[in-house]
Amino acid sequence: MKKLINDPANVLADSLMGVAAAHPELRVDHTNRIIYRGEPTRAGKVAVISGGGSGHEPLHGGFVGLGMLDAAISGEVFTSPTPDQVQEATKVADGGAGVLHIVKNYTGDVMNFEMAAELADAETGVKVETVVTNDDVAVEDSTYTAGRRGVGVTVLLEKIVGAAAEEGRDLAAVADLARRVNSSGRSMGMALTSCTVPAAGKPTFDLPDDMMEMGVGIHGEPGRHRVPLAPASDIAQQLVEPILHDFDFTGGPAIVMLNGMGGTPLIELYLMYGEVAKILEKSGITVARNLVGNYITSLDMAGCSVTLLTADDELLKLWDAPVNTAGLRWGV
Repeated sequence: MKKLINDPANVLADSLMGVAAAHPELRVDHTNRIIYRGEPTRAGKVAVISGGGSGHEPLHGGFVGLGMLDAAISGEVFTSPTPDQVQEATKVADGGAGVLHIVKNYTGDVMNFEMAAELADAETGVKVETVVTNDDVAVEDSTYTAGRRGVGVTVLLEKIVGAAAEEGRDLAAVADLARRVNSSGRSMGMALTSCTVPAAGKPTFDLPDDMMEMGVGIHGEPGRHRVPLAPASDIAQQLVEPILHDFDFTGGPAIVMLNGMGGTPLIELYLMYGEVAKILEKSGITVARNLVGNYITSLDMAGCSVTLLTADDELLKLWDAPVNTAGLRWGV
């Protein structure tokens, strides 16, 4: 294992020290491992928070800031944050209008966020709404989930819902919007290599040089099947076809994200986006907005994922609204 680390046991703590040094506009609670906006949530604004295991950067800490999250809770690598961590973030971030929890559909995350919401309500009376993302079409169930995994739509949802909260919409409206976004998006990923968790010191799974994993999860969970390595055009087809089979995206414009898993260079990600764009055009799908880059990663895994989201005029307006975070920035 070759990684830019000190002690494998301190990777998260050391990384958060770096976040604090690089982004003085943010506030880092090193004890509870929570990243907040520098300024408290303004009175009357719904606080939007998310979190999960580390190793998926910039998700979630890289999306804390104007137009997106008010706080992000960091668990250990690929491990859910504890209920106490989530409860602390919920209490601190609340500006009096309630808190929206955005939770990816992994068993530990769902359970711990749910417990934290109950504790926060009992202790301080803060009102919490929870939306669970489950956009991965690769599998219905996995080692980590009951039902579909929450993956790329989480990024798009945090942007859109963050903009709605910034506008001053109330908690019920923000939660309803989040559920609508989740139900309108689908994702599929693939891997060329495994990732290596620092504490483990070796790849999570073995993948021969001439094979690839289709439908892989963001923790390295197996996907639909292992198939021979193929040209990018074929890989794009294998990613997009299950998405289009699962949901009809021809009714309106779409937001498309071509996401890197952490170990794939941008030259390859743009090449893949070009192949995906050709398939979508042939399928009669209008791409209104796109993202290409590393937004929800799996440490050093080589591979990519495709996310499609149906977007009407309202969603596109919220997408275009100003955002200023470490991982996403425009309009400011």
